[in-house]
Amino acid sequence: MSIGHTLLGLLESGPRHGYDLKRAFDEKFGHDRPLHYGQVYSTMSRLLKNGLVEVDGIEAGGGPERKRYAITEAGITDVQQWLATPEKPEPYLQSTLYTKVVLALLTGRDAGDILDTQRAEHLRMMRILTDRKRKGDLADQLICDHALFHLEADLRWLELTAARLGKLAQEVRA
Repeated sequence: MSIGHTLLGLLESGPRHGYDLKRAFDEKFGHDRPLHYGQVYSTMSRLLKNGLVEVDGIEAGGGPERKRYAITEAGITDVQQWLATPEKPEPYLQSTLYTKVVLALLTGRDAGDILDTQRAEHLRMMRILTDRKRKGDLADQLICDHALFHLEADLRWLELTAARLGKLAQEVRA
């Protein structure tokens, strides 16, 4: 995820302080990985330097000055271009799990055990996500669906690999 673009997008609704941006980010996108304050301020500094935001006001208080940031026209254009650019699909061609299966076969270990252990871990995570989805709002349901669909694809791969394990063992040991 592009933190900078996300913060710019949040600024399109109006100027905000760094604290407000962090809170909005965490509420909408950071359920599992909240943003650190330092990351917000370093990102805002970079966006300011690049002309994508401007300081809309400075408030003095009991602590450090609070800057209020506003998105610039260049920032709006940048967000629009980012939103219009499709994400590169991740083909997962260098899978750690595949590497473990092949190494198990090469070293005489039981690759089936690795697949079974991984299947159990995937199913455990699917149960957690399904429970979270059941209790969550629409945004949480959609993000859980995304993760669940990826886990389902992984499970299909695990089953296919288990079915082909004998032939794979012959090929990697040849």
